[in-house]
Amino acid sequence: MSYQALYRVWRPTCLTDVVGQEHITKTLKNALLQEKLSHAYLFTGPRGTGKTSAAKIIAKAINCEKAPIAEPCNECQACQGIQDGTIVDVMEIDAASNNGVDEIRDIRDKVKFAPSAVRYKVYIIDEVHMLSTGAFNALLKTLEEPPRHVIFILATTEPHKIPLTIISRCQRFDFKRINAQAMIDRMKEIIQSSEIDVGEDALVLIARVSEGGMRDALSLLDQAISYADEAVTLEDVLSITGAISQQLLYDVAVALKDGEVAKGLNIIDTIVSEGKDPNRFIEDLIFFYRDVLMVKAAPELEESKNRVTADDKFQQIAEELDQQWIYSIMEQLNHFQQEMKWSNHPQVFLEMFIVQACHISKQANGTAPNAIDQSETIQTLLSKVNELEGTLRRLSSVQPSGGNNSDIQQVEGQRPKPRPIQASGKSRAQITRVKAMLQRASKQYLQALQSNWGQVMEQVKQKSVPASAWLNDCKPVASSEGEFVLAFKNEMHRDMIDDKFREVVESAVSSLLQRPMTLMSILDPHWEETKESFLREQKKGSDSESDGDTTEEENPLVQEAVKLVGRDLVEIKD
Repeated sequence: MSYQALYRVWRPTCLTDVVGQEHITKTLKNALLQEKLSHAYLFTGPRGTGKTSAAKIIAKAINCEKAPIAEPCNECQACQGIQDGTIVDVMEIDAASNNGVDEIRDIRDKVKFAPSAVRYKVYIIDEVHMLSTGAFNALLKTLEEPPRHVIFILATTEPHKIPLTIISRCQRFDFKRINAQAMIDRMKEIIQSSEIDVGEDALVLIARVSEGGMRDALSLLDQAISYADEAVTLEDVLSITGAISQQLLYDVAVALKDGEVAKGLNIIDTIVSEGKDPNRFIEDLIFFYRDVLMVKAAPELEESKNRVTADDKFQQIAEELDQQWIYSIMEQLNHFQQEMKWSNHPQVFLEMFIVQACHISKQANGTAPNAIDQSETIQTLLSKVNELEGTLRRLSSVQPSGGNNSDIQQVEGQRPKPRPIQASGKSRAQITRVKAMLQRASKQYLQALQSNWGQVMEQVKQKSVPASAWLNDCKPVASSEGEFVLAFKNEMHRDMIDDKFREVVESAVSSLLQRPMTLMSILDPHWEETKESFLREQKKGSDSESDGDTTEEENPLVQEAVKLVGRDLVEIKD
């Protein structure tokens, strides 16, 4: 097969070609020129950032016939032999498949022999963190005091898995993610040499999706070239990566800002029907809002431009969005991203995010029902505060004298009595129904429901996954023979169960308890108030009954009789 992938054809052959790692390449060039080479190096960093390429370049440079030089000539017999793998003195070992003690012992036994074709033996051990504990122990002594003609170069993406005893014996270089602009410049250089037509916006998206890995970027570019007909366009890259177009992100951002649930859900349906990944979409949204925050908070920062395509539409949306609102949305995005990772139905959680985000927007704009209730409550509280301040001013002007507190009592009598914050009309109706049902409720019925609640949730999930998601927020708190009460922490969750999924829940409970059951829902704070009120009324009734009994016992004749013969032998008749 004559064709080679772009990342193999354009693999760096000198340190200058290692993009975005100037802090490392400059140090290595100086060490090569001055012949101040360490016996062991450790290269760490994300995938595709040039670790093994740099290791091979060092192996060529120290064995080059023109050494000492900062860069290998790539023309002499030694450089070409190392490049094509024909010189056995430079060995590239994959620790993922050669991670046992025997392989490392074999290296330890062979390092003592002098190189046969070049000046230095170089062992490049890739993914060194995959070595077993025994293999690391076998490597320790050789790594600390190898022969003068041997150099070890260890490469890994997970340095935290390497024993500190190994790390302390190496010179460590940390390769960083390559920034977007450096990747775009390198890809432009490649497509100009290969005479390929690729759009600027397509390169920007490839750099963004590659997450700082040059090898990933070249692999995507190679795939896009194969997919495209003539020139590589943005749509081609979107198709092969599963990413979302910038226009769709704008549409979602506007829908969330305006609180338009229907519009947001329609966009989700479009994304899923086109085969896009919901997890990828929520990640794109996170980075979109990150870009907006960076532009609003630090527009002059160079790093903020790595992911931003700052067209007029983007600038307009960024100006309209409030920072506090973005913080709330990003918290929701982070929460739902975690939930979606372990779900078989990520679309459901994506739809829940749209609903909740639009609800946050309506609250911020003061158009949601509970936002209106809250504004009325705030006005009521402000008026109470004003009344109390006036009362305090009048109290401070009253001077009590001679034990006569009539003025103070008169002022105190004028104090407004505190009134509880009123619940919405729907909540009041539910509180009344629940309070009436408690007369028929019993602990046995509640225990029977609670013991079967796990099975209820499982049945609901089988019938409707969205219903199961909305039901996670509640718990059964009371039950009678034909009714049961669920207490919700969130008003929106309660409304969704009441309005859309009531029949599903009632059917599951009735099926398990084998009798018709009717659902009543209430919010947690209202349930606590209702329960306390019911218990107070019950206690008051029992106290009044006991008062009637003690009145008869307080009769002097009855008390005398009790003293004479004892309480057990006395019977009181009206």
